[in-house]
Amino acid sequence: MSEGRVEFAVASRPAVLGELAKLPAFLRRDLLVAWSYRLSFVAEWATLAIQAGTFYYVSKLVSPNALPSYAGVHSSYLQYVSIGIVVTALLQLSLGKIAAGMRSEQLMGTLESLLLTPTASATIQIGTVIYDFLYIPIRMAIFLVVIAVAFGLHFDPAGVLPSLLLLVALVPFAWGLGIANAAATLTFRRGGSPAGIVMTLLALGSGAYFPVGVFPRPVAAVFAHTPIAIALDGVRRALIGREGWTVVDSSVLILVAYSAVSLVGGLVAFRLALRREWKRGSLGLY
Repeated sequence: MSEGRVEFAVASRPAVLGELAKLPAFLRRDLLVAWSYRLSFVAEWATLAIQAGTFYYVSKLVSPNALPSYAGVHSSYLQYVSIGIVVTALLQLSLGKIAAGMRSEQLMGTLESLLLTPTASATIQIGTVIYDFLYIPIRMAIFLVVIAVAFGLHFDPAGVLPSLLLLVALVPFAWGLGIANAAATLTFRRGGSPAGIVMTLLALGSGAYFPVGVFPRPVAAVFAHTPIAIALDGVRRALIGREGWTVVDSSVLILVAYSAVSLVGGLVAFRLALRREWKRGSLGLY
């Protein structure tokens, strides 16, 4: 039995490395496609600038006393909401891009061809979003630095790594929802709207743009325990309250548990949807 396990491990290692070696091809393709639409880069940054300017003027209407304090540090509304913008942007990416990538492959007529190649479905899922997973975090980090410099916001540099750890634990939660959304796309051809509504409600209710405490107590109690609310609170405590690694406590374990359930559920849903479409012979239809 032990020899069989050793042989399986030796055989599977090249297979895994082979799958990883295919990801740069997806990255190069999406980079070339994105670069061919240069105006979209300008539009994205213009949208971020407009969004930052909008919230800057909104912050003038919000009293700092209405916002929670972190380790005794009162945050300005712009500090509070800029972190919410960054986190929700990452979540929207995780949720929507997998389904959008699958839908794009369907429309181009390349999805069935990809799945017929000796490429794991997980590799295709990751490959369709790898460009955005690299580009969006960089864009959001630059956005956070620019807005901090432009508006005189203060974030603790020592809180960056703990915040990243919390986000790494959170992203698979949205990714699992995104894979389930991709399964709905395979089956119904348009699966983005319901999942987008769910993520929007979670973001709004979890304190991305305003404190959870503004809701009635029963509603606030529910939203305060969502994974997004837990992650946002930890990131704000690290960057605004300067609590550093103390924010990495049981919160990470809770986020990992949420993410594991979501990811497993999404993978099962995608496998079932893929099997159903193969049997029906409708995988290439859109």
